[in-house]
Amino acid sequence: MADLDLVGIDLAKNVFQLHGCSSTGEVVFRKQLRRNKLLSFIAELPACTIGMEACSGSHYWGREFEALGHTVRLIAPKYVKPFVKRSKSDVIDAEAICEAALRPTMRFVQVRSEDNQAADLAFKARDLLVRQRTQIINALRGHLSEFGFVVAKGPTHVRKLVSAVEDGTIELPEMSRPLLSIFVDTLDALNGRIRQLEAQIAQRAREDETCQRLTAIPGVGPIIATALAALAPPPSTFRRGRDFAAWVGLTPLQHSTGGKQRLGRTSKMGNRTLRRLLIIGASAMVRWAEQKGAVPGSWLARMLERKPLMLVRVALANKMARTVWALMAHGEEYRGQVVTR
Repeated sequence: MADLDLVGIDLAKNVFQLHGCSSTGEVVFRKQLRRNKLLSFIAELPACTIGMEACSGSHYWGREFEALGHTVRLIAPKYVKPFVKRSKSDVIDAEAICEAALRPTMRFVQVRSEDNQAADLAFKARDLLVRQRTQIINALRGHLSEFGFVVAKGPTHVRKLVSAVEDGTIELPEMSRPLLSIFVDTLDALNGRIRQLEAQIAQRAREDETCQRLTAIPGVGPIIATALAALAPPPSTFRRGRDFAAWVGLTPLQHSTGGKQRLGRTSKMGNRTLRRLLIIGASAMVRWAEQKGAVPGSWLARMLERKPLMLVRVALANKMARTVWALMAHGEEYRGQVVTR
């Protein structure tokens, strides 16, 4: 295998398809391996580049292959798709990964460390529990409305739902009250778990120097700052703040041709968790500006005067993302914007 320069691996749970080729794309080997044989086979290969789709398990295998002296290139699946010829199979997919990895302008995903993935797990666990809590609240509200007890939506009214079940403020059939109590007990347990995770995230934000600098940005709290430090790629991955905002998915899609620029809706590409958190932080800033009044002459005040609220929220989230990149890339402290008229 003297001519071997690149190996494309179509990842799976148990059976992996490998495609080896030279730097010119000439096929060196095609091979199918089971999971317990993959690492030993790669260890016997000369140092080369290994391409994989960035999917479940790819970062684990990337760390293992790098430890063996290989160079790892992870590619987003949507960038591999154009190189798939006609029908789809594991053999064709592995070959497409090689062709994509050979492109000089291809964008690659950096292999994440175990600590980084563990930090990501805290946010994924919290998001799951928050979604489950929302489901429980909606179920509790829906079932109580069937017995004539209607409560407005929103977290401030959840206590009324719980009181209706625990304190017996409404008449319920004997069979229904124990069942509704299960929802209340589950809701209390979820709230406790969520508070524990938020305490861990806040503790990490206090201990991390980057998080401390990020929390100085208006609209960025401990949860958002820790998420940015854990989930965002290294700032050196992007040339400028706009590239980072585009990766998060806060820039408009382009439909430009013939020298005419046409911008569409927000792309919503990149990391969904970071995009959602930044928009939530921006929404809090907009809500505060509506209630207390924005600084006269500031960018936010001018936007609120002439643009719809949702557009202002997304635009402010975009602005926050650019500021985050600048602080992370240059190691600077946040400096408030000077108001100009």
